[in-house]
Amino acid sequence: MRRGWGFGFDPAEWAFGWPGGGRRQRRGQWFESGDMKYVILKLLAKRPMHGYEVMKALEEETHGCYKPSPGTVYPTLQWLEDEGLVNAETVDGKKVYSITESGRAFLETHKSTVEDIFERVTSTIDQFVREPMPEVNRAVGRVVSQSYRTAWRLGADDERKRKISEILERAAKEIEAL
Repeated sequence: MRRGWGFGFDPAEWAFGWPGGGRRQRRGQWFESGDMKYVILKLLAKRPMHGYEVMKALEEETHGCYKPSPGTVYPTLQWLEDEGLVNAETVDGKKVYSITESGRAFLETHKSTVEDIFERVTSTIDQFVREPMPEVNRAVGRVVSQSYRTAWRLGADDERKRKISEILERAAKEIEAL
């Protein structure tokens, strides 16, 4: 289960559909079914890693836009090990995975698939972070920050807190109408 920021928003979800409406693709669209084995193998071709390091490397590879869950990474690592594409050995109490020669051959055989996956992910990240998206991100941050700060400052003034909610709902509808 993904842990977002709560309160119905998480920038990692925004890349593929805004919470509450608009274009929604199925969860996990960063990678299509079966892609994860190629992605993890490519990471392990760089250096051996334990599961948590694989998750962090995936997050870094996507510039923080995708945060893999243990429920995605560990079963894939197990499958890769079962297929003989990676070896696992315990080092300092952690299971460290390294790619095998069979794994390298598998990567080479599926080189175009691996390149397609990484091109698709890079393209998605580029769309999300290129201008004017940073501007949009800053504006969203300001609205969220100011909304919470003002609501907190209002204390027990429920009427004015409802006014904040009404303003935000109007803004959301105007944006959705675009």
